Amino acid sequence: MIRERRPPRTLTRAEQRKLLKTTEEHVDGFRDHVLISLALGTALRESEIIALDCGDVFNASGRTVRRVQLRVFKRASKKEGSHEHQRVFIPDALRYKLDKYRRWKKARGEKVADTDPLFVSRLGSRLSTRRVRSMFRDWQKAAGFRDPLFRFHHLRHTCLTNIYNASGDIRLVSAIARHSDLNTTAIYAAPSDDDMVNAVRGLDC
Repeated sequence: MIRERRPPRTLTRAEQRKLLKTTEEHVDGFRDHVLISLALGTALRESEIIALDCGDVFNASGRTVRRVQLRVFKRASKKEGSHEHQRVFIPDALRYKLDKYRRWKKARGEKVADTDPLFVSRLGSRLSTRRVRSMFRDWQKAAGFRDPLFRFHHLRHTCLTNIYNASGDIRLVSAIARHSDLNTTAIYAAPSDDDMVNAVRGLDC
């Protein structure tokens, strides 16, 4: 039996658009724009994102693949998430951004060989989780977000909530989240306070 839990904190559609617009329009924000888009479009965790190499995302022709097979991923237990099921699918809009991002990297002199990191620091080394979290806080402030700011993991929650709201299919969300237990995914089907307010708003009483 699925246990009902409180829904996770997520970004609203307006907040998602504001964050992406702010990063996209800033001269130094394109790397971070693509990284945030990747989290919003795939529900990848920050550790999984920074572990990606160019060869995981781009094919031999330099185009973005439709499906990414993860080499590094979270495993809560020995039985959870066998490697063959640790894959994510790239939305069309995100594939376009990643194609553009590869060209942007090459124009900046960044390496794009198969074993080179997809996201690197200004010094050319692989991004750290600490830097990703700091970057995410900075962009929220630049976008005008107020405290309490979101954690990077809230992007994963936002992606999965968006998918559930669009599909109403909790098993689909579970597969995309790469959960082994449907109870873990149940939080995305839990009604929020806004859902309950809207449900009772027009009641005769």
